[in-house]
Amino acid sequence: MRIRIAVDAMGGDYAPHNVIVGALDALRDTGNRFELILVGNEQRIRQEIHRIGQNDLAYTVVDAPETIEMAETPTAALKAKKNSSIAVGVQLQKEGKANAFVSAGNTGAVMSASTLILGRIPGVARPTIGAFFPSEGGACLLLDAGANVDCSPRHLLQFAAMGTIYTRCMLNYHNPTVGLLSIGEESTKGNERTLKAFRLLSNSKLNFIGNIEGRDILKGRAQVVVCDGFVGNIVLKFGESLLTVLKTRFRNYGRRNFLRRAWISLTYGTINKLLGDFDYQVYGGVPFLGVNGVSIVGHGGSTPKAIKNMILRAEEMVKKNIHKEIEHTIREV
Repeated sequence: MRIRIAVDAMGGDYAPHNVIVGALDALRDTGNRFELILVGNEQRIRQEIHRIGQNDLAYTVVDAPETIEMAETPTAALKAKKNSSIAVGVQLQKEGKANAFVSAGNTGAVMSASTLILGRIPGVARPTIGAFFPSEGGACLLLDAGANVDCSPRHLLQFAAMGTIYTRCMLNYHNPTVGLLSIGEESTKGNERTLKAFRLLSNSKLNFIGNIEGRDILKGRAQVVVCDGFVGNIVLKFGESLLTVLKTRFRNYGRRNFLRRAWISLTYGTINKLLGDFDYQVYGGVPFLGVNGVSIVGHGGSTPKAIKNMILRAEEMVKKNIHKEIEHTIREV
């Protein structure tokens, strides 16, 4: 059976244009390998498709006349806008009409809708958002990246378990290493929550290597980095700013004289490739783990490239049955 992915066509700062361009690119580049369900204001979606001129691809349109804006309060907006593109898109997955849902819209609303409509995987106390970081040893997954500001030690243990499953299935890490983000490597360092989480992780069957510090993330000391969402979101936003800062520094360096500009021109391809690992567009979006389905949320300013990669990531998660793997592992934890 062909995989069907519901796409929030109205989600993001540049919707529906960027979303539809990215969605159609995903279909065209894969030869209609899966089917997309574009959810949102039907008239605006069809106008955009007509403007782009793609009518031979595997998509359908489901009308959702309401849109949850980025600044709206998630839970209140979901209650007030039951016909929003987010609510309708997640409901399609709940009813079995779609296998996954992706959105670059209001992150809180996507998380709330996914939790309330799809429900949590049995045994999961709190679903979590994971974010990828490049490192010296390859990509690593940090979670929680902002879904849960206040976490208990038990939550951190479950985040580690879900992250282990995700990196093993999606990144092909045989036995992913898990590190607990703290203010020192010693087991005695950290606040009360991290000290208790350290003990839980040490007694688990996970490949726990102990505490790691912020500098260890990019060094690749751990393939799964665990922390609460308050710290994780700060780390995520800091990491996203690195690419912009580095590009600006290179540009300013080249402005000073002709020889520097020439050098940058000659090495631009290499520099761009090296910095590419820091580009959020490569990873597309971040997975919402712990819900009974596949839900991915992207950056509000997502480009068509980011949307396309978000959709491809959702397809891969469906194929590898990630949420069922998590359900089995949570039972053991």
